[in-house]
Amino acid sequence: MLRTGRIAYTNDLPIYAAFDAGAVEYPATLVPGVPSALNRMLLDGDLDLSPVSAFHWAGHADELALLPELCIGARTAVWSVLCISPKPLEELGGATVAVTRESESGRSLLRLLLARRYGVGATFVESADPFAAAARGEPALLIGDRALDARATFPPGQVHDLASLWHQWTGCDMVFAVWAVRKDVLARRPGDVHAVLDALLAARGWGRAHLDAVISLADTIRARPPGFYARYYQTLNFTLDEGARAGLSRYVHELHGLGAIPSAPSVEPEVALAAR
Repeated sequence: MLRTGRIAYTNDLPIYAAFDAGAVEYPATLVPGVPSALNRMLLDGDLDLSPVSAFHWAGHADELALLPELCIGARTAVWSVLCISPKPLEELGGATVAVTRESESGRSLLRLLLARRYGVGATFVESADPFAAAARGEPALLIGDRALDARATFPPGQVHDLASLWHQWTGCDMVFAVWAVRKDVLARRPGDVHAVLDALLAARGWGRAHLDAVISLADTIRARPPGFYARYYQTLNFTLDEGARAGLSRYVHELHGLGAIPSAPSVEPEVALAAR
């Protein structure tokens, strides 16, 4: 069986809850991890296929093939990729920002917004606990469930939603994660790759049809106020459709313009994957 990754946050449940519930059979092994760990494992060959940071895929598109139809992104606000700062972002020139070790897309998006939208630069310092840094009044980048905690903790004026800022600036969707497969694995085992893709798409369909079950599972993992997950999951987009691809294309071209990635890859899935 293929070795595949899974993001260890509640934002993956609208897809992966179907496997947890036994509603859809998954034809591979699952390895949970934070995005940065999955990125590394896929590139090193410890995984064959995985959700990865969009930034990581873009920087290694010569080795990683983009799967069609799947992403984790947002049309406007996302809630779970935040810069917590008592100052507006345009005043962070020369500041030190505590950044999570768990994300590449969030970190690159913050750097991109600071440089291109606001014309400022900041020093990013990796932190094991950026939430604590934010509590001390320091600018901090948080993602995932800790970002959701921060959104409920800090005054709204200190909570800067990076997907919302991206949308205000570009008018585009933001894609934070994509599903990718190693190109050598795709060449050797295309049938197994397509079986995993079919299962993921079936699971996404199940999640849409059984949102109450998805929310119940999320609450057992990390309880939130009533109605929270219903609203949160409405902010997320799990389909790499035309709007998401347009946003992803803008993102990778902006990254290339900053010199953050060697080239701006095509955001169209590999022919071998798209021709099903």
